[in-house]
Amino acid sequence: MDQLNGSTVSEFVLLGLSGSWETKVFLMLTFSTLYLGIIVGNLFIIILVIADSYLHSPMYFLLANLSLIDVGLSTTTVPKMISDLPKEHRVISFHSCMTQMCFIHIMGGVEMVLLIAMAFDRYTAICKPLRYLSIMSPTICISFVIAAWVTGVVHALSQFSFVINLPFCGPNKIDSFYCDFPRIIQLACTDGDKFEFVVAANSGFMSMGAFFLLLLSYVFILVTVWKRSSGDLSKALVTLSAHITVVVLSFTPCMFLYVWPFPTSSIDKYLFIVDFAITPALNPVIYTLRNKDILVSIQRLYKRVGYDNFC
Repeated sequence: MDQLNGSTVSEFVLLGLSGSWETKVFLMLTFSTLYLGIIVGNLFIIILVIADSYLHSPMYFLLANLSLIDVGLSTTTVPKMISDLPKEHRVISFHSCMTQMCFIHIMGGVEMVLLIAMAFDRYTAICKPLRYLSIMSPTICISFVIAAWVTGVVHALSQFSFVINLPFCGPNKIDSFYCDFPRIIQLACTDGDKFEFVVAANSGFMSMGAFFLLLLSYVFILVTVWKRSSGDLSKALVTLSAHITVVVLSFTPCMFLYVWPFPTSSIDKYLFIVDFAITPALNPVIYTLRNKDILVSIQRLYKRVGYDNFC
């Protein structure tokens, strides 16, 4: 690491989530349950979409990709957080910290673009139903996913390229359970104003821009439906409520940290529990409980498995 940027810090100390031993045990059980739900729920959606030809449509293709990202985003932080809870001395190496930051922002960028693509998919399905299949063609869907990954990589590397070369000579304590650009830059032995601006302009602008773009798209969809037929408005609200819930849960922590970066309090680490653990666990529930196609597909799969076992 010293050869990389001349730093004398080889590891960072994560202060993590404080509390009594009983609180830590409770948190370990809670986050372990949430992480198990994230893995099982999201992988089940991916397998279901792949296995059931009736779900081979643009909406479920994008949903399966979102589930994959949820698994990846949670895996970068939650297992480490769980394993650190009972420890008194929680450390992460410099290289692991840099890798974690990079992956968090790659997958965060991918998720933002996927949510925009899913909003566009709902707009096309509701407002232009006759042209839906021609607009949301397989080529367009694959292009959305490629664009999402390109955006995520560019978004992460544009910040990572600055941070990796910063000198770190102490202190090395991070008041969080994970590594992220704002808190790492605060520990650098240099004037971090210009780097703070880069993070605020990059992550902050991206979070705010995507959030308001999504909200505007949902408002536009609802207005369009209301003008056409007031009776369909309730159906559109039911369809979009799941998307709006996911957007609010996903973007609130991001905007809190990146629009007003470099926090003076530790509240952001509690907010990001929503992003890393709660939202990925809720997504399978949010997108399936009110989804008739998914429920019917589960019934088909259950009958198929039952028939195969009987035979």
